[in-house]
Amino acid sequence: MLNPDFPFSYDLYLEHPAGLGSVPEELHGSEVAVVGAGLSGLVTAYELMKLGLKPVVYEADQIGGRLRTASFPSAEGVTADLGGMRFPESGRALYHYIDLLGLETREFPNPLSPVTSSTVIELAGKKFYAETAEDLPAFFHEVAAAWKAALRDEAHFEQMQEAIRSRDARRVKEIWDRLVEDLDEETFYGFIAGSKAFKDAGFAHREAFGQVGFGTGGWDTDFPNSILEILRVVYTDADDRHRLIVGGAQRLPQALWHHSPAKMAHWPAGTSLASLHGGSPRGAVAKIARAHSPATPAGESAPITVTETWGRQRSYPAVVTTCQSWLLSTRIDTEEGLFPAEHWTAIERSHYMQSSKTFVMVDRPFWKERDSEGREVMSMTLTDRLNRATYLLDNGPDQPAVILLSYTWNDDALKWLALDAEQRVELMLHSLEKIYPETDIRSHIIGQPITVSWEADPNFMGAFKANLPGHYRYQERLYTHFDQSGLSAEHRGIFLAGDDISWTAGWAEGAVTTALNAVWGVVKHLGGSSAPENPGPGDALGEWGPVRLG
Repeated sequence: MLNPDFPFSYDLYLEHPAGLGSVPEELHGSEVAVVGAGLSGLVTAYELMKLGLKPVVYEADQIGGRLRTASFPSAEGVTADLGGMRFPESGRALYHYIDLLGLETREFPNPLSPVTSSTVIELAGKKFYAETAEDLPAFFHEVAAAWKAALRDEAHFEQMQEAIRSRDARRVKEIWDRLVEDLDEETFYGFIAGSKAFKDAGFAHREAFGQVGFGTGGWDTDFPNSILEILRVVYTDADDRHRLIVGGAQRLPQALWHHSPAKMAHWPAGTSLASLHGGSPRGAVAKIARAHSPATPAGESAPITVTETWGRQRSYPAVVTTCQSWLLSTRIDTEEGLFPAEHWTAIERSHYMQSSKTFVMVDRPFWKERDSEGREVMSMTLTDRLNRATYLLDNGPDQPAVILLSYTWNDDALKWLALDAEQRVELMLHSLEKIYPETDIRSHIIGQPITVSWEADPNFMGAFKANLPGHYRYQERLYTHFDQSGLSAEHRGIFLAGDDISWTAGWAEGAVTTALNAVWGVVKHLGGSSAPENPGPGDALGEWGPVRLG
């Protein structure tokens, strides 16, 4: 996932033996606030701890953020990933931490992937069963070919992928910066509808592309979003070769919380984020404000005070906020003067995607049984019905298994918002019974369902950001905020991180890379620097940073 907006190799940066830099020795043990104990917050805190600083992590709910795993009450070992659940192999900065922590992964059962034994596509009441892509009718191959041709002809797909694979940053920027200027105000749908390949194919092909899509399923809920968002995904293979974390995605942030690095400045061996916090993060943040003091020298940034919900306060020379950026204006009383006006505009213009999931546990992976025609009785399913996508998650023969009955986005997710878990399951089963009339799914269900609508969670208000056309300028402001050399003192010392600040919102890789940006920013703010032999992201921003539109 070498991002075309800023093709900096974060994986090589992390692996370099010189580390991520240093702060002046007299600052060892100094506290830095980190708001949010999701993946971005914990990567930030973990790397600051390694540099000899003392991160103070605040969390309103639970460690993990949108890497949240729920267990079924009657079988604690059977889990459901309510947020992030599949991680592309190209996300190498993310896998740096997965490998470091020794977490086991295995291939995720996406439609038509090698570990998915069968896939059913059902459109307009017509059902198509496939064990490999070759089993699908010619129409679906035409849809896939039109998408490939649109990318090739309109977006220099092969040239960009080759430049990314060879880490040719100059070539990546040559291609991408021109596309940004040409396509910033284009929607995903406008891009495909205007492409010669889909014009030649016709509306039915565009419709099917939206309903069953490419890679992980239908993408018509993304049609109003900027085409740049989609290109970033397909260029970097983010929507391909996915793996899941065995035991649930939340194991990653939880392991990071408890892990003691092999090499740290200042702290004794065995120190972890958990030990620095006495086992638990600080509570929810209610207010962030500058601690104004006449003792602050001119041109320097005064400390920033963080106030918890129940009144406890503490001041810090630097604060990193990793919560959804909307929360800085809706849930946290954030002093307006901490950010320039144009950054507040960018925060308020952020566009978040809604997302809903509903899971049930079943007695065994019964779907592998065969019917009279020799087909599996149920398959990984893509449909134009309410469910949209149904995933089958196997825990082994004769073991309880999990069905993700429905995974939906935006308008499709809003259709479920007012319904409780049982109502959702009833409607989802009604749709699946139309597709599989001879399969008694209900008789296999055990216990209570698990469901989530991220837009209804007050600590998130949505699943992830997806820029609308014309939003590139806003994203560029938020992403580059970690380099504060051009900001006045009143705006320095608070840093933004999290996948919604990244160019790859919704992917854990973006949470990791923006955390590393924030670490660089904090180190610089405190008078430290990168190792000369391992320049950090801020050191490369001038040469390879995002293009600035007029």
